Parts: sequence; structure tokens; C-alpha cells
Amino acid sequence: MTYENLLFETKDKIAYVTVNRPKVLNALNWQTMHELQDAFLNVRDDSEVGGVILTGAGEKSFVAGADIKELATKGPVDAKEFSIASQQILHLIEHFPKPVIAAVNGFCLGGGCELALACHMRVASENAKFGQPEVNLGIIPGNGGTQRLPRLVGKGRALELILTGNMIDAQEAYRIGLANKVTAPNELISTAEDLLNTIFGKGPVAVKLGLEAVNHGMELTLDEGVQLEANLFGLCFSTEDMKEGTQAFMEKRKPNFQGK
Repeated sequence: MTYENLLFETKDKIAYVTVNRPKVLNALNWQTMHELQDAFLNVRDDSEVGGVILTGAGEKSFVAGADIKELATKGPVDAKEFSIASQQILHLIEHFPKPVIAAVNGFCLGGGCELALACHMRVASENAKFGQPEVNLGIIPGNGGTQRLPRLVGKGRALELILTGNMIDAQEAYRIGLANKVTAPNELISTAEDLLNTIFGKGPVAVKLGLEAVNHGMELTLDEGVQLEANLFGLCFSTEDMKEGTQAFMEKRKPNFQGK
């Protein structure tokens, strides 16, 4: 697919996916969502890529929300179908088998905040602003915000953001657990790269199974979740990476993982 609204490149095991609609603060329309789906499917199947950095073009905005002009034309049935289709794309990102880091610069609002929530971690520039302002339009979040946000920051804080429509800055996002790190604007991408490169130094199979344990476990009861963990823990012991990792530890050397 030729991308109209995304910039896409791979370098040193990292796929860089950039929403590129700066004239509308990188607002999400259906074309952009479709392109995001295609980009992530390509990365999933690329054995040379170990992780993804998702960001927005320019310094003003990660993604400022959905394209309101497009939303305003929808009726109840269209809106529900759009929500379901968009949720499926964010589900792909949330359950991605490789780590996905949102590098948040500027506005991260509405659908943009929901996009960041679907990523595994969020690195925020000091100028980042987070929020779910949909109530200002007489609607609620429709891309998973009412579900992922309370799971991440707790019910009370999520309801405050969803019901007031207020924005919070990067430091407050970090304080409540919405952002993993806060950094200077000119260090945003390099901070995300450092985080991914740290992960790349670990056992690839363990990273993949760790993602699976957390993502699927969050949808289960505690008893079911710890059973899933035990199953995946046991699976690790069938891998060459486990043998290499334990042997390297005992020999006091750096492991040479092969992802097998």
C-alpha cells in the first residue's frame, strides 16, 4: 500500500510509524486508520523488525483526535460500525507480538489518546497534553478509551478525564501512570529508541511471551491469569534462549539470544 497519511521506515530493527497530517494536527480519519492497520500487519510479518515507535509529525501534535469533519457526517449505525472497525485496529496494536512505544509529542487527545493507550508503553515529550475531550462534542470515547484508560490509571482518574474533558500535562500523565517516561522534546525519539534497544537485548521469545501474558491476562480473572502465566513460563523452558540465558548467567557473560 502507498501511504498518504503515514510516514514509514525501518532502521536497526525498529519500525518508525509516523501519522503525517500536520495541517490538521494529525487527526485520525478512516484512511489513516486503514493505513495504520496495513503498516502494523507489515511489521508483524517482518522478521527483521523487533519493535515499533509510533509518533506524530511535527512538534504540535501526536494525534489531536478524530477527524471531526468526518465524524459529523455519521449517523448512529455508521458511528457504531466506525467504532467497531477502529477498535479492531487498536486491538491489533495492543496485542502486537513486538513491543510498541508511543512517542507522544504535543496534543494526544481523543482518538489520539486512545491510540497511545493501545501501545505497550508511552514516552511523553515535556510539551505533551493528554485528554479524552469527547464530552465537549456530546459523545464519548469510541476507540477503547472508556476501557483501556481505567485499566491503566484507575477508575476514578479515568472518569475524571472522560467526564470533564480536561487535558493534563506530561508530568501529571507520568504521575498517574499514563506515561512511562517524560523527556525533552529533542530527546523524545532517542528515549523511545533506548527503551526498545534495552528490550532487544533480552530474550526475544521471553519478550513475546511476556507481552502475551500481560495482554491476555488482563482480560482474565486472577486465577485464570496466573494459570496462563504458568503455562507460558513452562513454555519458556522449551526454548534455546532459556538454555543460553541461564548458561550465560552462570558463566558471567552476556547471553547470545537467537529467538528460538
